[in-house]
Amino acid sequence: MERRRVRSAVAVIGGIYRERCVKPFWDEVYGSGGRAASAMARMGAHVELHGYVDALNKEAVVARAALEQFHFEPTSIDLSLSFNYYHGLDAPRISAWGDIKEPLRVTAENVVRFGMLEGNAIVDADSAVYDPQNVVGPAQFCTNGSRAKRLALVLNRSEAAILAGMPSATTAELANALRKQTGALAIVIKQGPLGAYVLEGRSRQQVPAYQSARVWKIGSGDTFVAHFAKHWLLDGRSAPESANLASRATAFYCETRGLATPAQLTAFSTQPIATSSRFKKGYRPVIYLAGPFFTLSNLWMIEQARASLRNMGVAVFSPYHEVGHGSAEDVVSKDLAAIDDVDAMLAIGDGMDSGTVYEVGYARAKGKPVVVYCENETPEAKKMMEGSGCLLCDDFVSAVYQCLWISCAA
Repeated sequence: MERRRVRSAVAVIGGIYRERCVKPFWDEVYGSGGRAASAMARMGAHVELHGYVDALNKEAVVARAALEQFHFEPTSIDLSLSFNYYHGLDAPRISAWGDIKEPLRVTAENVVRFGMLEGNAIVDADSAVYDPQNVVGPAQFCTNGSRAKRLALVLNRSEAAILAGMPSATTAELANALRKQTGALAIVIKQGPLGAYVLEGRSRQQVPAYQSARVWKIGSGDTFVAHFAKHWLLDGRSAPESANLASRATAFYCETRGLATPAQLTAFSTQPIATSSRFKKGYRPVIYLAGPFFTLSNLWMIEQARASLRNMGVAVFSPYHEVGHGSAEDVVSKDLAAIDDVDAMLAIGDGMDSGTVYEVGYARAKGKPVVVYCENETPEAKKMMEGSGCLLCDDFVSAVYQCLWISCAA
């Protein structure tokens, strides 16, 4: 394939996928490349987007490019991938794809490159930001022949551990190892509630994650990379400052599901997520998962909540899993004793199961913070929970994150 020379300020290379979510409803064509191009264009950058796309999704991206004022250089394929979710913390069901496509080849002054499923991108850049976007088998930037005089890596901790080949290392050790392996000028390792560890030159800084009233998870990582790249590649800011601004922009995206303009970010008010000293030292919070488990739908909800919390690195006491069904004499004392020892409670409130309501009341009486996920109950039914200081959320992903943040501050 002929190498393309980009004369715009930044070339964005990444996936262009259809994303569908059941709750809350979402059906859009973005993917990592499409979202990053839109995000950077909204911030005033001159962008050229490169990616594989089928005829149907191409129409959507062409329309968005005209609206957001970025340039689109598509590479046609028969069928684009789609990512399908029940909720934002769900493992996506990805439509099947065929043979790996011929690599895209792009030469540009500034590049943002994402890992892709259906193909690869070989780039020759003066400056590049790279996100491998692969928690199973991430590839080094230069493995496929890509080159950059200035390189920044943005990745999560699990990707960093795999790339460095150091599964038990500290985050600082991972960053040092990756710099030696890749020669990257900046390493940004995302760490959930702890924010991001940023290594650049002699500077080693911890950049906070920021709170949002609601959490829309799908595409949040793409948004972080886009804003980091805009500030580091185009504005000449340091990596720590760029990561901090990207973290704030990601909170805006999580809260609104929208891509911010500079004016919107200036007006956006948020605070860093608070974390306790023991959490910073490696303490693993424990969350009590309260909710009914008598029907198949009950059990599905419990399993989803438990898996989501455990994937975030916290311990979960689930009465269904830890104690199970039994007589009052068998289960009640064990459940209440567990509440005494946890840092917070996540309660599934729809249905107002009597046992769950009792567990919530007991937890509040013991001074435990409680987050209640409840979509379908009336204000009257929720009055006691709200009045007793529980945090009520009508969105599942937001409830999980709010409970995580509370437990990390305990």
